Amino acid sequence: MLRYFGFSVGLTVAALVTAVFFGGPAALLAVAVLGVLEVCLSFDNAVVNAKVLRRMSPLWRKLFLYVGIFIAVFGMRLLLPIVLVSVTASLSIPEVWDLALTDQEAYGENVESAAEAIYTFGGIFLLMIFLNFLFDEDREIHWLSWIERPLAKAGKLPYLAIVIALAVIYVGSQIADPEKYSTVLVSGLAGLFTYLLIGGLNELMEAPETDDDDGDDVNATGQSTSGGNAGGTATKAVAGAGAAAFLYLEVLDASFSFDGVIGAFAISSDIFIIALGLGIGAFWVRSLTIYMVDKGTLDEYRYLEHGAMWAIGFLAAIMILELRFHISEYVTGLTGLLFIVAAVISSVLATRREKSHQPAQVEDERDEVTAGRR
Repeated sequence: MLRYFGFSVGLTVAALVTAVFFGGPAALLAVAVLGVLEVCLSFDNAVVNAKVLRRMSPLWRKLFLYVGIFIAVFGMRLLLPIVLVSVTASLSIPEVWDLALTDQEAYGENVESAAEAIYTFGGIFLLMIFLNFLFDEDREIHWLSWIERPLAKAGKLPYLAIVIALAVIYVGSQIADPEKYSTVLVSGLAGLFTYLLIGGLNELMEAPETDDDDGDDVNATGQSTSGGNAGGTATKAVAGAGAAAFLYLEVLDASFSFDGVIGAFAISSDIFIIALGLGIGAFWVRSLTIYMVDKGTLDEYRYLEHGAMWAIGFLAAIMILELRFHISEYVTGLTGLLFIVAAVISSVLATRREKSHQPAQVEDERDEVTAGRR
């Protein structure tokens, strides 16, 4: 366990000691609460990350773990809010940075004023992930089959997910503050466009069976089926697919972090306290992701991915509803965690049922063989 979580434990201790040194017990409590909140909000993120990461090469896994965590902590949790405030408040980045250091209350208010853009972008991006999961007609395993099977059949309708996303964007623009009408529309369309763009890049950069100039074939794993120059083509295709998947994971992480970043101002207005707390959570999510990939957790718990996807759908709905209503971050985190726990329990029970049926099936087969011999 130390191999996977040792660094996160060490970093957590260092962050808590730093918080006490600079801010005393109050800062310690704020960092601890923010770290736990981030893990609860992003546990389903770790499950989805694991699904994508296990298809990536070892090189891209390392880049996701080391380079990606730098982007997650400093980019998404510290710099991204500053950039968003700069855009929405028509201030330069140095002005926003100075505001965050000298007038944290005003900075927090500016982040809140950018909430509509943040929630709509992240909500639509997550909604598309959820809808494309539900409408996947090739998926063999269903958890909530009474609703998942009919929706999978509905997936035969082309562009259904896009139509629903556009309808949600319109509804969001209607329930939001009239002054934010255009902001919601533009942000929602940007979230939809980003999802479609990354999905298109991912499909484009994957290595389908293609013919090069010498007639050599390359399969989806990037292996040449007949020699020649296909090896170079396959290598480029695999590298491109890894880059697209890496970009997808970073945007996904950003979408999950939006809710935590905004909610963090209810606990502390100090950007460094927020970065420490959310950074701890981000490291733990990365550690959980690598652990699940190496241990085959998604295969062991068959419904875990389903639980994570339903949690993502719930989070997407909350982010859209936040345009009109305030919903506590604790409700969001605990509900997502409940989906995960329910999926794990369902997986364990399903495995036990299969094992209990296996002896009976073996006994029946033996009886049939014995009867045949007689």
